Amino acid sequence: MPVLLAFIVALTFSPLWGLGVSHPFIIINKQTNELAFIDDGKIQTVYSVATGLTTELTPEGLFTVTVKAKNPYYRKKNIPGGAPNNPLGSRWIGFDAHGTDGRIYGIHGTNVPQSIGKYMTNGCVRLQNDHVEALFEKVPLGTNVLIVRSEQSFEEIAKQYGAIKR
Repeated sequence: MPVLLAFIVALTFSPLWGLGVSHPFIIINKQTNELAFIDDGKIQTVYSVATGLTTELTPEGLFTVTVKAKNPYYRKKNIPGGAPNNPLGSRWIGFDAHGTDGRIYGIHGTNVPQSIGKYMTNGCVRLQNDHVEALFEKVPLGTNVLIVRSEQSFEEIAKQYGAIKR
């Protein structure tokens, strides 16, 4: 017990205490149909995406990743994961938009790669399968997902939300 107490006291007065630890953060800009992955306080990568056919379909706001799945099953049309006709592609990163549980709205792959960069979805955010597979490995449950329609740069938006230090 004295060792634990000494550790807590040392950590509390450590010069590193106030620096904070950076957590992954995702920003999706529906204006540009791009997704930025931010980690360690900087933009790591930007991907082209497909979003909702109409502006209302892909929800805007700050959400949280609640579900991740490899080769997701497509419930709507009873298509097994990994099937070539599965529109969800190879990965699903679900978030809690509109009070859902992460199984309705998500960032996922596609079986229609030519749709990327366009307004084509029923509300989800689509990436090329190799891009969503890379993102899937870096995004833990609990990651914040911000969806906006903005003319601001990813850096400006990230600074507003504290994902990048000012």
